[in-house]
Amino acid sequence: MAHPWWVNLLIAVPFISYFFWRREPILITKRHLLASALFAASFGVVEGMVVVYLRAVLAAAAGYGVSLFAVAQFSRNFKPAMQESAVLPISLLKVEVCREAATILMLITVAILGALNRPGRWAMFLWTFAIWDLTYYATLCSTIRWPSSLTDPDVLFLIPLPWISPVWFPLLVSTLCIVAVLRSRRSILDHGDIDAR
Repeated sequence: MAHPWWVNLLIAVPFISYFFWRREPILITKRHLLASALFAASFGVVEGMVVVYLRAVLAAAAGYGVSLFAVAQFSRNFKPAMQESAVLPISLLKVEVCREAATILMLITVAILGALNRPGRWAMFLWTFAIWDLTYYATLCSTIRWPSSLTDPDVLFLIPLPWISPVWFPLLVSTLCIVAVLRSRRSILDHGDIDAR
């Protein structure tokens, strides 16, 4: 499973959120849901491309070359123990941590702008995070054929320390978050959703 141990608790987030959304409905218009999905998917592609460039630099430094094929070969041999924290110099590691923090702040900003109440903002954050995450992995898979298996390990975040898990774990959590948001949104249609106007 994931390391450190508490990362495994993320699997509970969509279920707990869904439980609370059943009591206090989320207020997100269809238009905001679609617009934020477009933002999240576009942002996921950008993040995926950043990682392709990062791996291209690491592949070149390791003697693999600079083509997408070389990056794909490098990625197949890329081990989480060697990722980010072990391969990057400390100064670039700090840059990577700043990039991750900026990513979360961007997703929080979209959530604040896209929903009308606290449960809606949390739902919007999970929605954009999940779509961003799934698109990120789809981008890596389509460009450098990584991951080659859902059991491949990955470094999910570096804040406050590296989160490492098999790829299937974040994909499952993200999919469950999308389902929880959609199921909760559907449930509030019966309560006079703001889209009815």
